[in-house]
Amino acid sequence: MAGHSQFKNIMHRKGAQDKKRAKLFTRIARELIVAAKEGDDPNFNPRLRTAIAEARAANMPKNKIEGAIKSALNSAENGNFEEMFYEGYGSGGVAIIVHALTDNKNRTSSAVRSAFNKYGGNLGESGSVSYLFKRVGLLIFPANTATAAQMLEAAIEVGADDCQSSESEHEITCQPSDFHNVREALVSKYGEPERAVLSWLPLSAIELTEENAASVIKLIDALEECDDVQEVFGNFSVSDSLMKKLGL
Repeated sequence: MAGHSQFKNIMHRKGAQDKKRAKLFTRIARELIVAAKEGDDPNFNPRLRTAIAEARAANMPKNKIEGAIKSALNSAENGNFEEMFYEGYGSGGVAIIVHALTDNKNRTSSAVRSAFNKYGGNLGESGSVSYLFKRVGLLIFPANTATAAQMLEAAIEVGADDCQSSESEHEITCQPSDFHNVREALVSKYGEPERAVLSWLPLSAIELTEENAASVIKLIDALEECDDVQEVFGNFSVSDSLMKKLGL
């Protein structure tokens, strides 16, 4: 699958960022609040089911999960969060998509634009880079869940498009419309995944060089540090040797 190695790289980087628990819990809480506004019963709200699953995978306390869901109807207390997507380019022509949940679009837009400008990027219009990505459902299971052959067979059997396995994990992708059915079928067989989200997969990847890698990584880090930003995706790949050299 073209671009898959990039997807793996950026998800690993995101995993490292998520070790900052306060930031992680804030991000998940916002997703819970936004999802719950579409209905507070996870049995009838697929987005809320996904958010709860992610919260549990991150070991978010049960009372915090329930509190976020209950407070979703209180817009005065939690603000009226709106989902925003920003698109632009980083150094070397790397395409970047930024997913944010914000109660102040001007503040978020300013922060995102500032990060792009500071690290040699350009913020574009809606649709300027999204055509270089594919919207997918993503599930990640630990490598010891099953063999690569077993996981591929199970994934295809329940309607997934692909399963890529490495020494550390199995990454399963599917159509967004099939995501919840695929997730529930695999959970019933293997238990909760480490990660289960709707995400963006690049159709192809730009190999970063040592010259442009630093600015791209700094841009990604700056965007992820923005309080309103949920996730950041780019169509780049990084060689193992360069990853080690950069300390990633």
